[in-house]
Amino acid sequence: MTSLRSAFLLLLLLTLITGGLYPLVTTLLGQGLFPAQANGSLILEDNQIRGSRLIGQNFSAPGYFHGRPSATGDAPYNPQASGGSNMAGSNPALDEAITARVAALRAANPQADPRVPVELVTASASGLDYGLSPQAAAWQIPRVAAARGLSTAQVAQLVAKHTHTPLLSFTGEPGVNIVELNLALDAYKDTPK
Repeated sequence: MTSLRSAFLLLLLLTLITGGLYPLVTTLLGQGLFPAQANGSLILEDNQIRGSRLIGQNFSAPGYFHGRPSATGDAPYNPQASGGSNMAGSNPALDEAITARVAALRAANPQADPRVPVELVTASASGLDYGLSPQAAAWQIPRVAAARGLSTAQVAQLVAKHTHTPLLSFTGEPGVNIVELNLALDAYKDTPK
């Protein structure tokens, strides 16, 4: 009987620590030290939420940079259905999807190099990627510039401005946040040239 009572008290104590105290402390630390990150890394414009710095959006108009394809359920970039397609590299359906994506990208970007960057035709494991490599963004510059009536140099300058490099080179690759870049493109028309 003593063992059962001790086990129950230990269960109660560990439940309070791991189910109550630990989450409370980490929440308070997160809100105190990193409030923006703890609240979703939201992008605010005029006190309106435009998205998150960590979740891609479905940009498909010619004047926007397109991100990686998303395989999240019935709607692209749906954070409630995060996940990949789980198709093996040997799956014929994956080959067909990639072939169709390459054809669509070449048709939409006729002035670009015919070698389409692989990340523009393959979905990520989460389906929520917000960024691309600088090379994949640069591949789209002629289309975006033509659709917006800007020079390729102006658009390339915006891409360079929104390219983030890791603090230490061995900790990752440079990347371009497509959501922030597209919002900057929208704001660019309002800035004096």
